[in-house]
Amino acid sequence: MKNLQPQGLWNSFYSLTQIPRPSGKRKEIADFLVNYGKSLGLETLQDEIGNVLIRKPASPGYENHPGVILQGHMDMVPQKNSDKVFDFEKDPIEAYVEDNGEWVTADGTTLGADNGIGVATAMAILADKNAVHPPLEAFFTIDEETGMYGANDLKPGWLKGKYLLNLDSETEGELYVGCAGGIDAEATFTYQPVETEEGDIALRVTVKGCKGGHSGCDIHLQRANAIKLLFRFLKDAVANFEARLACVDGGNMRNSIPREASAIITVPAESYQDLQDLVDRYEDLWLKEYDGIEPDLHFVMEETECPKTEMPEDVQDFLIHAITLCPHGVYRVIPEMPDIVETSNNLAIIDTKDNTVRVICLARSSVESRKEELASVIQSAFSLAGADVKFDGAYPGWKPNFKSNLLATMKSVYEKEFGASPRIVTIHAGLECGIIGSKYDGMEMISFGPTIEHPHSPDERVNIATVQKFYRYVQAALKAL
Repeated sequence: MKNLQPQGLWNSFYSLTQIPRPSGKRKEIADFLVNYGKSLGLETLQDEIGNVLIRKPASPGYENHPGVILQGHMDMVPQKNSDKVFDFEKDPIEAYVEDNGEWVTADGTTLGADNGIGVATAMAILADKNAVHPPLEAFFTIDEETGMYGANDLKPGWLKGKYLLNLDSETEGELYVGCAGGIDAEATFTYQPVETEEGDIALRVTVKGCKGGHSGCDIHLQRANAIKLLFRFLKDAVANFEARLACVDGGNMRNSIPREASAIITVPAESYQDLQDLVDRYEDLWLKEYDGIEPDLHFVMEETECPKTEMPEDVQDFLIHAITLCPHGVYRVIPEMPDIVETSNNLAIIDTKDNTVRVICLARSSVESRKEELASVIQSAFSLAGADVKFDGAYPGWKPNFKSNLLATMKSVYEKEFGASPRIVTIHAGLECGIIGSKYDGMEMISFGPTIEHPHSPDERVNIATVQKFYRYVQAALKAL
């Protein structure tokens, strides 16, 4: 990445890839940004939860212009291929330029361009002595990917700017003026284990190789949910082959479509071949169902150490029925804009620990009442199965303001710089704009960015040419504001 332009941006992005920064690992990246701001001689602040704010004085002649905030989040989604040995808590991202010279990607892991490119852009602007801009604030939030905690805990009055440029969108040429709100649902099944039948054998069945992806941006692509596929098999295996469920795990991020899921089941020893045949039939079936979508999907079975205990039959059956009932994917599109998702659910995580099965969903909608409706559906599916259901992490959507001065300026600048009109859109993913806007009444906001493909998956990559275009656009917008 040494020869990529703009050099200051790419140098900053490389520095970010060397700092382990999955959600929750805050200190090292926050310290880095604090030290960066101070090294430039700029006013640098950090609040009680770890958000970082760096202020840069206006360029000469721009002192009386309304202030502008460049905003992004520090953390990244930790996803890797199953055969990749990697510790997101310790290891730097292995980023490289693809052979065609058009993309930057990572070796078997997420790249962290979401939102590292946005953070690096703000860093480059702060360091650029030739940049022309009004009073400038670079605002970096913590833990956006796991619950937007930095934005949720932002103090009123900390930010001074009138205009906020959120640098966390992923399609160049689009200006985002609205986003969906979301809510987390957690269903918990607690049980007393029962002894495994004497003579049974244990089998680990694993769905792997799914593409996964961002549960907001990619939910409409009809990609496979590994948890959903696994439970289709489990329902069949339990009903027809005397299988019993010992434990199940799948997914690891609430806003990532699950790429892998596995379960340990027990069966009579004489049923081994029947189960292998069933696994093979389901793999063939799913490859046909997802032809052209999931070419690397695999379903495998291997014998494993037999557990001493397993789930009670009633809990097992209730869990299987609840997962089968739980919606996943697009729930409703916007009637006036049928190519835009209005409401969706991501059946995101299932895990087994200490005689407890936990299931986590992330429901999204740009309509608050639809979000509440979907949450009620999820609650009913799991409550009827005897689970304890709780909701947390609700955040508001961002209502578009098509009459804002900021939007008019951003459109004009894009047309002047590139000779084309940007698309004005809303996004189904969650953005921090809705939360920040609820704390700063009257603040005008736009979200935009370069082209990033497959965020929240190991296939994540960022287009180099659009990063150059994006940086030019940010510079021109600041000058115009």
